[in-house]
Amino acid sequence: MDIGWIITLFVIGFVGSLISGMVGIGGSIIKYPMLLYIPPALGFLAFTAQEVSAISAVQVFFATLAGMFAFRKGGYINKSLVLSMGIAIVVGSFAGGYGSKFLPDDVINLVYAILALVAGIMMFLPKKANEDADYTKLQFNKPLAAILAAVIGILSGIVGAAGAFITVPVMLVILKIPTRVAIASSLAITFISSIGSTVGKFMGGHMLLIPSIVMVIASTIASPIGAKISKKLNTKVLQWILAALIVATVIKIWIDILT
Repeated sequence: MDIGWIITLFVIGFVGSLISGMVGIGGSIIKYPMLLYIPPALGFLAFTAQEVSAISAVQVFFATLAGMFAFRKGGYINKSLVLSMGIAIVVGSFAGGYGSKFLPDDVINLVYAILALVAGIMMFLPKKANEDADYTKLQFNKPLAAILAAVIGILSGIVGAAGAFITVPVMLVILKIPTRVAIASSLAITFISSIGSTVGKFMGGHMLLIPSIVMVIASTIASPIGAKISKKLNTKVLQWILAALIVATVIKIWIDILT
């Protein structure tokens, strides 16, 4: 442990959380590969996939909490959507988070890669939501939302990702939720999901104290800044930022798996 190592972790946490606040994700789709590849590239000890997923789970908890508070004004967080998906996703994420202790690193990385690939494909499918609709009268299929959330929770709990990078595309494409509502509500849902993931990872015995603390500090500073930026950006810009992040991650992680 030295100051360079701590600064590296802080920068990873800050950059990931800034973007997570902008596009409504917990940031793990960015921080998972960053934590996996950047420290050893700079000469520091590499984290295992189990350790990275545990650090990600804790960081996502605080990043989404901070971002959610930044979005609480404006009526973008849909309580019905949050409850329908949040309850199902927290059960699934706990099961996935605890169950990941029985999986080898290669399987965890493969689950992450498949999730990112599906999310990437969905971001390029047509979105049919009415962006100018009255957010207070939002209609959606609640049983379908709960089923999708449970599946997302199990898979994302395995990688400690809380699932927002797949939850937002699911909301946009399948449930036809307007972009700003999807982003804000996803932060609330991901916060709920991260409770299950974090507890599961803690019980699995893979939690690292110092890296988690550094990432949490970075998250609570950067995520609200990202949320404020998000409110000022065009919804199409937000969708393309998220799509670009997902595609870049998909390419990187699949190259590593296949080679």
